[in-house]
Amino acid sequence: MHPPTWAINMAKATKKQALGRGLSALLKDPANDIQSANDKNADKVVGSIVELDLTAIEVNPFQPRTSFNEDSLQELGSSIKELGVIQPITVRKLGFNQYQLVSGERRFRASALIGLTTIPAYIRIANDQESLEMALVENIQREDLDPIEIALSYQRLIEEIDLTQEQMSDRVGKNRSTIANYLRLLKLDPIIQTGMRDGFISMGHGRALINIVDTDSQLDIYEKILADKLSVRETEALVRGSKPGKTTSTKKEATLPKYAVKAKKEVAHALDTKIDLKINKAGKGQFIVPFKNKDEFDRLLKLLSREA
Repeated sequence: MHPPTWAINMAKATKKQALGRGLSALLKDPANDIQSANDKNADKVVGSIVELDLTAIEVNPFQPRTSFNEDSLQELGSSIKELGVIQPITVRKLGFNQYQLVSGERRFRASALIGLTTIPAYIRIANDQESLEMALVENIQREDLDPIEIALSYQRLIEEIDLTQEQMSDRVGKNRSTIANYLRLLKLDPIIQTGMRDGFISMGHGRALINIVDTDSQLDIYEKILADKLSVRETEALVRGSKPGKTTSTKKEATLPKYAVKAKKEVAHALDTKIDLKINKAGKGQFIVPFKNKDEFDRLLKLLSREA
C-alpha cells in the first residue's frame, strides 16, 4: 500500500536520539570535558551525532554568507517540523559546552525559527582529523547503512577531511563513479531522502529521480512510485516520459484549479499525511488518502469521522 511520505523509521530515530542525548549529557559534565581527541571518551564523540542545545552554539563570524531569505528559511523550517533535521550540522568545540558552527547555518536558523531547543550535530574537537577519518571510513563499511547515511559520510569526508573523490576511492575501496552516485542522492528533496532511509524506495529509484530537476515533479513521481509500487525500470521509463514536450501526470497536477490546490493542502495538513486529488474538466474528481497499515487506517478514519 501507499505509505505516507512523512513516515520515519521510529526505531532507528529513537535509537539515534537516545544516543545523541547520552553523548550530550557526557559533554555537559565538567568532570569529563573533552578538549582533544586524546581525552577519555573522545572516541565516543568523534564521528557520532550529538544532540546539542541551540543556545550553546554560536554562528561563525567568518561565514561569507550574511543574507538568508526569510521565505526559504520558513520552508526549511516546515520541512524540519515534518521530517526532522535529516542532515546534522557540524560545529567545532570552543570550550566547555560552547560550540561554533562550521556548516549548516540555514538548518540552525530554521530550527531556531520554529522553536526547537536542540539540534543534531557532528562535533569537531582538537586534533581529531585522523580519528574522524577512520570513524567515517569504518562507518561506510557497515552493512546496515541506508544509501543516504552512506552519502552523508562521503560528504563529510569531502568537506571536513578535505578528501577528493579519488582519495576516497582509495580509502573505502569503491569506484569514483559509485561515490559520485551516492553523493548525487543528497540533491533529492528531503521527503524523498527520508523515503529512501525508511526503505520505501531503493537507491535505484533515487538515482532515476535525480534526473528530474523540478522538486514538485520529483515528489509527484515519488508518490506514483509508492502508490503503484513501480519498479526501478518502470520509474526510469516514467522519468524519461516526464521530460519537456511530453504529457505527464505532473502536468495534469499543475492544472488543478486554485480552490482545489488550496483544499488539497488544507486536507493534507488536517490529516497529517500526503494525499492525492484528481479533478476532470467537468469539475468531477476524488480525494485519495493513502495509508500503510491498519493502525494508520484507524488513525485517519478517526480524524475523518471527527471532521464529519
